[in-house]
Amino acid sequence: MSELVKPRYKRVLLKLSGEVLAKGATSGILNYDFVREICLNIKRCVDLGVQMGIVVGAGNIWRGRQGVKMDRTRADHMGMLATAINTLALQDALEQLGVESRAMTAIEMKELAEPYIRNRAVHHLELGRTVIFGCGIGNPFFSTDTAAVLRAAEINADIVLMAKNIDGVYTSDPKKNPDAVKLNEVEYIRILSDGLSVIDSTAASFAMENNIPMLLFGIDDPANIYRAIIGEHIGTIITNSKDHKRT
Repeated sequence: MSELVKPRYKRVLLKLSGEVLAKGATSGILNYDFVREICLNIKRCVDLGVQMGIVVGAGNIWRGRQGVKMDRTRADHMGMLATAINTLALQDALEQLGVESRAMTAIEMKELAEPYIRNRAVHHLELGRTVIFGCGIGNPFFSTDTAAVLRAAEINADIVLMAKNIDGVYTSDPKKNPDAVKLNEVEYIRILSDGLSVIDSTAASFAMENNIPMLLFGIDDPANIYRAIIGEHIGTIITNSKDHKRT
């Protein structure tokens, strides 16, 4: 571990939206160069001794709500399979950078990845392997945001790092309201009561009930992952504490 830079967190759950994996792509579903930039910054964190779990979405390939004329369960199953594609892409980029990793899926596909077993996932993390969790929680009707906070609870992560296409939580949608104000800190109860839909309400409820802190930040610059790990003031911290202040 570096003597000059010390991480603020020992074990984290990083949630990556699927859309970011296609950022700048001129064709196809992935921009591998951008995926590699993300993984370079994950490597920087791993090199500091941070244990990294990752949940990835699939918005670059498929969203369940696209299948409005389909059976919802089947449409969500398609989304889970799409996350497996992104999981393998991340694993490939990490391993090409020398980061030992394991892909684990909530739907068994043993020819491609390990089945998700909580104790095995924790064992991998303790050995310094980065673990990428695919297929959400393995059930329809639940988002990958919810999968992220569930896996964070299961692996006893210090925090959920929610990397989004927006740089924080605002008082309302900044795309619709130019007067929306970015919040430095916010409580889960306000996320729910004010309908701040930057994260899924089920995910917010679960994180609130299980007292899991979350840092939501923009991923336009992949270095924000590293900045979050070392404690720089980026994005919005979300907790249960009325008295929480950033330090």
